[in-house]
Amino acid sequence: MPNLVLASTSVYRRTLLEKLGLPFECAAPEVDETPRPGESPRQLVQRLAQEKAQSLAARFPAHLIIGSDQVCVIDGEITGKPHSEENARLQLMKARGCIVTFYTGLALYNSASGHLQTECEPFDVHFRHLSEQEIDDYIRKERPLNCAGSFKSEGMGIALFEKLDGRDPNTLVGLPLIALCQMLRREHYNPLTA
Repeated sequence: MPNLVLASTSVYRRTLLEKLGLPFECAAPEVDETPRPGESPRQLVQRLAQEKAQSLAARFPAHLIIGSDQVCVIDGEITGKPHSEENARLQLMKARGCIVTFYTGLALYNSASGHLQTECEPFDVHFRHLSEQEIDDYIRKERPLNCAGSFKSEGMGIALFEKLDGRDPNTLVGLPLIALCQMLRREHYNPLTA
């Protein structure tokens, strides 16, 4: 059975990966996450997911290493984590009544063979027309200051939406498990029979 490593310290990603019931360990990747000039959101998250996975190859030389990265795109602009209440308010004001797209990059790197798989999963969030009071109350109650897009879909953030469009709801939280299972099977590691 291959050893799995999640190239992330995210509690959310760790919790998602635990759903598969596979043993794994987490490690912090060393990657500069600055976007390159002209890089699209899709290109950015795929590159960062790949770099995160490959950055741990020396420490984990015979492992399947999972890298993931996510960006939120509102009105054509990449939006990161707000880190403050004011920024969260501005992001949610901009998102209300709009379709916000999340791009989640996923990479699985076999450090023993050098085989790399990458993918980008888009996920559209249709926001309701939110009042300023709803936005302020939401931020006060849930404190989504470390979440891209300023919400937690796995919590009260679900009340902000009209509709969600995507292949895998786990993608929105940060780790597309359907795509990951496909990648693992290509490495002859089936979560159902492991």
